[in-house]
Amino acid sequence: MSLDIRLKRFDRIYSPGETVAGVVVVSTKGRMAHNGLKIVMEGNVGLQLSAKSVGLFEAFYNSVKPVQMLFFSVELSKGGKFEDGDTEIPFEFKLEPLPGQTLYETYHGVFVNIQYLIRVDMQRPMLAKNLQKTLEFIIEIKNPEKPALTPTPFTITPDSLENVKKTSIPNIPKFKIEGKLDSAVCNINRPLTGQLTLLESVATIKSIELQLVRVETCGCADGYAKEATEIQNIQIADGDVTRNTAIPIFMVFPRLFTCPTLAAKTFKIEFEINLVVMLQDGHLITENFPIKLFRCNETDAIGSY
Repeated sequence: MSLDIRLKRFDRIYSPGETVAGVVVVSTKGRMAHNGLKIVMEGNVGLQLSAKSVGLFEAFYNSVKPVQMLFFSVELSKGGKFEDGDTEIPFEFKLEPLPGQTLYETYHGVFVNIQYLIRVDMQRPMLAKNLQKTLEFIIEIKNPEKPALTPTPFTITPDSLENVKKTSIPNIPKFKIEGKLDSAVCNINRPLTGQLTLLESVATIKSIELQLVRVETCGCADGYAKEATEIQNIQIADGDVTRNTAIPIFMVFPRLFTCPTLAAKTFKIEFEINLVVMLQDGHLITENFPIKLFRCNETDAIGSY
């Protein structure tokens, strides 16, 4: 005997307020007895502290408890026998949050995880193993309005570098990089774009990379833990690039590992871009750009977005 969950939408993507519909398929060889079949749909926000944050604030232990946003449970069958072959049992749920809660977009992070699951449990007679099947579905939340584009020009020189002592600036090889991000407010359905130009550099360039970083914050008013971790890193130039030549910036936001920028009561999810220039001698030049992600309709995503 086996269980399967099949949704009517092959991509398993839904929005709040929509109905999740499908069938539970029970496959048997011969008649099989059971003591009950139940389906559960739930959505939870899982929060986790990094090893260095545990123990810093007692208040954290309350604020990092899982947050349940969605829960439905229905008994599909009280018990009996399934006939030989496949038996399909239809189900449907409306995506509405629990009282006082809000549905957030699906997101798989390191310290924050937002997940929606459908679980089917079958109780079997004594000495027979109980069966369980779990399926994740995706919730995407569209912004009702398109935020304005915010082009972000930049110029990077030794004097503009942050976290560098003024006494150390004369020891940094002379360089100048100019460029722009087409917008620091980005539609998650469209790539991040822009360009940069290496105007001058005394040192030899080894590579230029673009790094997408998630910044996850867990906590409350009494204290919080903020952690930045890399999502992806792509190389946009290799070797000692030609001076005064425009280099395109192009990065696609990965599904599930990114979501619209979010700030809730006990957690925040933000994103940043690091432009990393690696010199031949191993030194790094890094410029950080906070970005804001949003999601709009696919039709709105065409064009400037």
